[in-house]
Order: sequence, then C-alpha cells, then structure tokens
Amino acid sequence: MIDGILQADLDAPRKQRHTVTRIFHRLVEEHGANVSYPMVRRYVADRKPQIAVEAGKAPIEAFVPQTHPPGTEAEVDFGDEAVRLAGEMVTCYLFSFRLSYSGKAVHRVFASAGQEAFFEGHVHALRTLGGVPRGRVRYDNLKAAVAQVLGLSRARVETDRWIAFRSHFGIEASTAAQAATAPTRKAVSRVRSATSAATTSPRCQRSPRWRS
Repeated sequence: MIDGILQADLDAPRKQRHTVTRIFHRLVEEHGANVSYPMVRRYVADRKPQIAVEAGKAPIEAFVPQTHPPGTEAEVDFGDEAVRLAGEMVTCYLFSFRLSYSGKAVHRVFASAGQEAFFEGHVHALRTLGGVPRGRVRYDNLKAAVAQVLGLSRARVETDRWIAFRSHFGIEASTAAQAATAPTRKAVSRVRSATSAATTSPRCQRSPRWRS
C-alpha cells in the first residue's frame, strides 16, 4: 500500500504528493490498518529513496572505501573554536593531529593561530605519538605555513620556516585545498623568534619514522 502511494507520487505534481501524515491517515481511515505514526514515518524514510532509485529517478549512492596502512598517513587541522573562560566567550585555536589508520589523535589549544603555535602543535603531537608518518600528512588548513597564494592557479608559496620545519622532521605535506580554492586568512598572528627555535631546540630533535 505505502509503496504504491510512493510510486504514484513520483509522477504527481509536487503539491499533490503525499506527506507522511496523509499516508498514515489513509492507512487508518481507508484500510483500517493498526499502525503507529512513527512506524509509518520510518518506513517512508527508508523506502522513498529506494523507490526513486528503482524507478530511475534518483542516483544510486556509492561509496569508495579508504584504506590506510598503519603508520603511513595522518591528518592535521588547525582552526578556531569558541570556548568559555572565566565566564566569557573567547576564541582559541585547536591543533589536531590524527593518524588515519588507528584514528588516534593528539590535540592542543593555543591562544593564537601563528606559526609558533602551528609548529609547537606538531612537536607536541610527534613527541606524543612517538614518530612521523612514513607517507603523507594531509592538511585541511595550511594558512599558517603559506606566504602567498598565486592568482587563479591558487598555487601556494610556503614560508621558508615551514619548509625548514617539515624538512627537519621529514614531513611529506599535502593539502585538501590543492585542487580547490582555499579560504582567505582569518587572522595573522605575531611570529616571534621562538618560531625558528622550534627546529633547533633540544626538545624538538628529529623524531623517528615509523616502520611497518
């Protein structure tokens, strides 16, 4: 009964198509069905897209599974978060370093979004995880490491400090925005002398690379 209604609705004008409430009332009033409204709602939610696909009026959903060998890839995000401190809402910046295979993540919150914080987040994550991924580290947002975005190509010129930093640790960086337009910088923070020290400090010695 419900399938027939949904199939007929495919060719009906939009304003004449059945709502879940209308279907429920028809089942009860015309067929004496002993069903609840939530039951009808769940059934319609499941079957409506299926019937549209079967009739060739909706695309078939497909999924491409992703595989990540252990210790090979990671994802980094560095974005702003609103938090309440001492009763006031303030903007902080959350650095997140997540291993793609295990999902294990390391987070650190900073007061600024500058290179110093960006580098310190990496050092903390690599020391906590015990090594550097053998493959790519994908970045959702590399604003803190980009000196310039070139015209329509959107090619990125990395800062000298970032190039030195990732070369020191052996990080193979790639960005999610390399094939798309990147957002503009929301904030530019002070980069102090401690930034250059991030690659030379004794506590930032080159991390071992994970082996399979």
